[in-house]
Amino acid sequence: MKITQIAVSVFSVPGNTGPFDLVEEEQGARRRWRRRGLGSSEELLHVMHVFTDEGVEGVCTVGDARYLTLRKEDLGALRTLTVGANPFDRERLNSKLHAATRGLFTRTGWYGAFDNCLWDIAGKVANLPVYALLGRARERCPAYFNYRGASLEACVEDALAAVGMGFPALKDHFTGTARENIAWFQAVRQAVGPAIDLLHDAALCTYSWTEALQVGRALQELDYGWFEEPLPDRDQRHLQRLCAALDIPVVAGETLMHDRELSALWLICGATDSLRANARHGTTAVLKLAHLAELHNTRIELNGPGGLFGLIHAHLCCAISNTSYYEYFPGGSRDELGWEIGLLNPPLPVQGYIAPPPGPGWGAVWDWDYFTRVRVAYLT
Repeated sequence: MKITQIAVSVFSVPGNTGPFDLVEEEQGARRRWRRRGLGSSEELLHVMHVFTDEGVEGVCTVGDARYLTLRKEDLGALRTLTVGANPFDRERLNSKLHAATRGLFTRTGWYGAFDNCLWDIAGKVANLPVYALLGRARERCPAYFNYRGASLEACVEDALAAVGMGFPALKDHFTGTARENIAWFQAVRQAVGPAIDLLHDAALCTYSWTEALQVGRALQELDYGWFEEPLPDRDQRHLQRLCAALDIPVVAGETLMHDRELSALWLICGATDSLRANARHGTTAVLKLAHLAELHNTRIELNGPGGLFGLIHAHLCCAISNTSYYEYFPGGSRDELGWEIGLLNPPLPVQGYIAPPPGPGWGAVWDWDYFTRVRVAYLT
């Protein structure tokens, strides 16, 4: 079997990252920039098609909720480097494209959608879903619910609603000071009880190292499951100190996860306790990092839907034994958005669990007539 063509379908969809301004505000003795949204926006979404001489086609979105397009130069390079190759040579092609990254002056992980298309082809030829092809660690995976609210009362209400839907774990994105957030952590823990796994994502906070230590100790006392992005990901030295000082797992590196070498380095040098990964950078890269984490007796936690509106991470969460949860965002912008381009089966949690579809490959079911009708361009 040989790769004969790589094409890209282009769509216009509602964006997940709208325009925003940054407003400077006081925070104790410091000042910080707080993001203020300026409404919604439309953005382009690319869907990649890898065709073969035996009629088997691999399909995957470029990106997931972010990084939705491929540069024209990268698409051209991908064709030059891979057309004519055997799509089963995933490891060889992954090595080749990784080596090409430096010469292309492009971002690491740029070929992730292509790699995912190769896994789709492999599953279709084997007549197996990808998670079975990879070894099937489980049939379904628990999901955590990202709860939100403009006030503490609204957050507690949203958290309780998620518990009522069967979610075993909840994650916040609080934006307050260390003192404010600790009060909210206590209120949420009291509301949901001890059986629910609570997670704190500090990506929108600006903790100092001292504040991060204070928050981490409070999270430990409240039996939180992990402390995510407590400090800027590139602040290696202070992340090392924080990981050494806390018992709660620190999950850093989300803004580095496109780079598997940097992700590995952060884990090995103690700047994170667990890895963060997203299959928009390629399933092969995620598997390498998962095995590395396993050998270090730790976990890899998948970020967001990972491509195909959640289908890819639904598979990987059921194929990787050392991952805890599928990350679920309510509201439909990460999964149900697939319906707008003709995907008929975006995965949705049932009683707090996610399961991949049984079909071969990624198991995506498409209304191809609708898909073709609503796309705005086709790059061949």
